[in-house]
Amino acid sequence: MMLTGRERVRAALSFSRPDRPPRDLWALPYVSLFRRDDLDALLERFPLDIGRPELSPGSDDQDIQKLSRPGRYVDEWGSVWHLAEPGIVGEVKEPILSDWSRLPTFQPPWETIRTRDWSHVNRLCDESKQFMVSSVCARPFERLQFLRGTENLYIDLGYDSKEFRTLLGMVHDFYREEVAGWASSNVDGVFLMDDWGSNESLLISPAQWRGIFKPIYREFCQIIHGAGKYVFFHSDGQIAAIYGDLIEIGVDALNSQLFCMDIESLARQYKGRLTFWGEIDRQQILPFGTEEEVRAAVRRVRSSLDDGSGGVIAQCEWGKDNSRENVEAVFEAWL
Repeated sequence: MMLTGRERVRAALSFSRPDRPPRDLWALPYVSLFRRDDLDALLERFPLDIGRPELSPGSDDQDIQKLSRPGRYVDEWGSVWHLAEPGIVGEVKEPILSDWSRLPTFQPPWETIRTRDWSHVNRLCDESKQFMVSSVCARPFERLQFLRGTENLYIDLGYDSKEFRTLLGMVHDFYREEVAGWASSNVDGVFLMDDWGSNESLLISPAQWRGIFKPIYREFCQIIHGAGKYVFFHSDGQIAAIYGDLIEIGVDALNSQLFCMDIESLARQYKGRLTFWGEIDRQQILPFGTEEEVRAAVRRVRSSLDDGSGGVIAQCEWGKDNSRENVEAVFEAWL
């Protein structure tokens, strides 16, 4: 019997032998803006099993359109982003709390979650046969960088000042409320993220990560599981040092840059303990490899992680420099 997307993802998460690995694609804004025909053609050939409800009618299009031309914009927390290239997200160049003088009067943008109408989200979830995952709802480490600037934040982590702990508490409180909101909605899974690795190692010591950030994520996982939802987590880079921690606190599906790590070693340690939510190497193979090299990369992932019982999701990212043929080759190889 053919499964729906929702049923297929649930089977993968519970190791209940889905009829095939579920499909998921992260099309970056450049592709959505400037290669729409290619994107639509690929999605028609390879329908996705995972969907994401927009917060309100047209909000996704509005978010994408603000990236359609170079310039600057102010995010909801007050930091200024600079966009140098159309379709590329850009960087925070003017963090709102670059010095601590504004901290006494600073407040998170509570109105963005306390006035949110969940009816549109719930209706889209109820009408869909896809497994519906929230938009990113908590990214405490990255938000602290956006608010303070990356260099300042690393100094803050070193000195562990009273001001840093005050700001960390604000960010934690805000995201706790947002996570709870998504957990109370009709989504199937709630999406957390923070990029924790360089290509070589974790960005801070594992001990510091466990002391400061692990308890925050644990609380979020408890809220999500308490509502009967699944925890989906993304982190870029070499994060092998915290894989076991993420499983321990309750992450159900983990999206990470497998090709920055030893895939076979990850399989030996963690296969069967969580669902590997992609991915295929987007630094080298997807943008610069041949179609056969792409297929070989998928075969490597499958030979390590996919025994047919579940625990894998066929996911990749489609960036500006990736050909449609290479992305198609990913999903062909997963079949």
